Amino acid sequence: MINFLSKRKKPEYGWFGNYASWQEASALTRGYEQANILEKTKEALLKVKNGEAVYERDSVLFDKKEYPFPLISFVLHTALQKGLPLHILDFGGSLGSTYFQIKEFLTPGVCSSWNIVEQAHYIDYGRKFFEDEMLHFFHSVEECTASYPIDLIILSSVVQYLPDPYGFIKKLTSYGFKAILFDRTAFVNGNSDRLTIQKVWPSIYEASYPTWFFNEAGFLQHFEKDYMIAGEFNTYVEGEAIVTIDHEPIGYEKGFYLIKK
Repeated sequence: MINFLSKRKKPEYGWFGNYASWQEASALTRGYEQANILEKTKEALLKVKNGEAVYERDSVLFDKKEYPFPLISFVLHTALQKGLPLHILDFGGSLGSTYFQIKEFLTPGVCSSWNIVEQAHYIDYGRKFFEDEMLHFFHSVEECTASYPIDLIILSSVVQYLPDPYGFIKKLTSYGFKAILFDRTAFVNGNSDRLTIQKVWPSIYEASYPTWFFNEAGFLQHFEKDYMIAGEFNTYVEGEAIVTIDHEPIGYEKGFYLIKK
């Protein structure tokens, strides 16, 4: 008897490989700076902003909003602890995806400013199409902190896409932010980090780029001198609770809330 299931073609999209360097992986990808990604994200978020759609994630529109309740909880907790509305820095926050996703919770008593640091072409679009009295866009952390005293920095599905994540983390901890919130951060079951290539499903957009999966203990070790883990949580995105790498279910995404010691 023929086993038709064994002959079923495996998906061509997802996460693949175990590369020795960012340079090696990036040479085989198209990168994150493609114009099609920005244009599709802009068009989707404009529909959300204008009330024509309810929710956007990774440029895809949804009929029903998914709330990142752990992220919302820690934003509210930080505001309560401070006793004043927060100045929030959303590093790698696209054109305001998380901002628009949770905007109804960002009351005057919770948030005073939501500030995004992104790539230059995102900042140009952000300032032109999305900036308002609360939402602002900056080219660097330094430019942002010169304008607003940041209370909480949010990094949602971003650090795994940086070429030198631990160099970035070293700089991040040097700013001395009182609270750091990692959301949708990629980890791998194993004793070491793994550098893969992500091939994005064409239904989202045509793209591929290097992606880190971190050893969880090793990742958190970079914070233990200056920060303590005040909370950890699983991803709210169902398909990210378990991530397949080379068709093996060995990856996962989760989040951490860190506070300054």
